[in-house]
Amino acid sequence: MMFTSFANAQEVKESTFKKGKIKLVNSIILDDKLKETSGLIHWNGKLWTHNDDTDTNLYALDTVSGAILETYALQGVSNNDWEEIAQDDEYLYVGDFGNNASGNRKDLHILKIEKQSLLMRKPSIGYIKFAYEDQKDFSVNKPNTTNFDCEAFIVVQDSLFLFTKEWKSKKTTVYKLPNRVGDFAAEKGKSYNTKGLVTGASYYPSKKILALCGYTRKGKPFIELFYNFKGNDFFSGSKKRIKLKPRFMQIEAISTNDGVHYYLTNEELKFGPIHKSQQIHKLDLSDFLK
Repeated sequence: MMFTSFANAQEVKESTFKKGKIKLVNSIILDDKLKETSGLIHWNGKLWTHNDDTDTNLYALDTVSGAILETYALQGVSNNDWEEIAQDDEYLYVGDFGNNASGNRKDLHILKIEKQSLLMRKPSIGYIKFAYEDQKDFSVNKPNTTNFDCEAFIVVQDSLFLFTKEWKSKKTTVYKLPNRVGDFAAEKGKSYNTKGLVTGASYYPSKKILALCGYTRKGKPFIELFYNFKGNDFFSGSKKRIKLKPRFMQIEAISTNDGVHYYLTNEELKFGPIHKSQQIHKLDLSDFLK
């Protein structure tokens, strides 16, 4: 196992924290094949998503209707808990790192998929295997109690940055990995108090805007925007929290292709009298980035 370098781990305070509210617009119910949609990116003129349990397909969606245009099978892989998809110019990355069931997975990994091979339907896939450098206890936890769960990551140049979903602390911690195939220890960085569970990430490099999405334990969805930061110190600059309506929506993924207009997906939710269908939503956040 190889170690990466990501120094100065600490918790970030909320001194530049600003809040806002927005209503979702252009919400569209997705195909029943996407009831567990869990990641989202823009690529090749389409939106791409996947499910988080057993299904080993990637789905290309129409950006207007949300309809499935094409389905791409990833042969020879399994889906233990796919939680996020990210990309660079040449590769897609799919994070099989969901860890909420018992908090003790020792097979966390990210699939690295060469884009052109996928379009030719002969996907070339490598594995970026990892463990959290500070996780020493691998005993079984009760479901939804670990701080070593993850559903969000981004690619920045030659590095991957993971943002944890911390069930106990309600914070997120950033971990750094190289983007190359191998076996690594994810280096711990700073933590930030999101006061909720982070489920998706999107990074727009030309404007250096990081967006994290998630929901509180009371079912209130939110977006955290980070910008004006130095280097890859994502929590060091300006921050805004955007509360989304309606409540009781399990937001799972976020994506943008211009840093202003964002798409989000939520998976199907059935909880007592509450039933929310799987949907995709479009937002205009220009008023929040002035």
